[in-house]
Amino acid sequence: MDRIPRTVWALGLVSLFMDLSSEIIHALLPLFLTTTLGVSVAMVGLIDGIAEATASISKVFSGYISDRIGRRKPLILLGYGLGALSKPLFALAGSATVVLSARFADRIGKGLRGAPRDALVADVTPEAIRGRAFGLRQSLDTIGAFAGPLLAIVLMAALSDDMRKVFWIAVIPAVLAVLFVVFGVSEQHPPAHSGSGRPPIKITDLKRLDRPFWTVVVIGVAFTLARFSEAFLIFKASDEGLPLTFTPAVLVVMNIVYALGAYPAGIASDRYPERRLLGLGLIVLILADLAIAFVSGLVGVFVGIALWGLHMALTQGLMAKLVADRAPPELRGSAFGVFNLAAGVAMLVASLLAGLLWDRLGASSTFLAGAGFATIALIGLVRSRIVPAT
Repeated sequence: MDRIPRTVWALGLVSLFMDLSSEIIHALLPLFLTTTLGVSVAMVGLIDGIAEATASISKVFSGYISDRIGRRKPLILLGYGLGALSKPLFALAGSATVVLSARFADRIGKGLRGAPRDALVADVTPEAIRGRAFGLRQSLDTIGAFAGPLLAIVLMAALSDDMRKVFWIAVIPAVLAVLFVVFGVSEQHPPAHSGSGRPPIKITDLKRLDRPFWTVVVIGVAFTLARFSEAFLIFKASDEGLPLTFTPAVLVVMNIVYALGAYPAGIASDRYPERRLLGLGLIVLILADLAIAFVSGLVGVFVGIALWGLHMALTQGLMAKLVADRAPPELRGSAFGVFNLAAGVAMLVASLLAGLLWDRLGASSTFLAGAGFATIALIGLVRSRIVPAT
């Protein structure tokens, strides 16, 4: 069996450190906005939605540029560098506008690095183990995503719930991530397209992204509409009585399950029908929403959170594999950019709707709406057979 390339391991470690930094902040940010800065839940959903849509739009341009110049690393480095530079703004923020600006800069950085990074994983990995490679990178990324909130709990206890001091400490792993890009990531096998000067993203070129690719885009949009920002998981746990110091435990639990499941799910995606795994992921998401909506107390919330993490493990690496497998190698960066643009717009809509439902009808309505969208997506997946079962 082929071995996973060194570059994939390096990118996974880079993701680990940046997610460690980001999740220390994001685990506390929803309550920082509502309790310290006096922002409404709907506004938090809007900020999260704008931030994710910004990242997705940036991925279109970064994917296009990386295809045109035939290099991935410069954009990966620029993206992680901008993410690191945005981190001090959270500690300095005195208003929601500053937080939005910091999230905007951070997500532009994520967008700049996301499509070239995923394309580079596909570039250097044999097709037979591509699902495994994406699963490994996602698993390492998610280790940072649960270690960050766990560290946030420790820091909150040690620093007497001073969120600004915790935000300053989060700058350190972000800087380490940039250093890992500089010294650990190499383009061992550059993309086939070496930059003839003709931009890949034109109407005529998009026609080369044929029906199988656009089918994956439709699936990605449907999944994203059913899965709004994790900020609402934090709000729900807080409403059920989870103390401020321990609110990062929400992301700890979700991302432990995500990290443990991402690599096995990647292996499964190389062996089993894709439609079956996508359907299983949607069923798990429906169960997560129903548990949070109907089971009272923190037990119900954390059961739902764990199922949410399992859904992510089953679907996120698989979606990346589907994009890579259904795009020409020379347009792979552009394909990831287009896919993530569509998913980002869907995330903006989903998060804004979730926030409005929360403010007007209560928490349960938000999660019931999520279950409804997931059910519609599942019915569409089964009835249309838009992804082959074999």
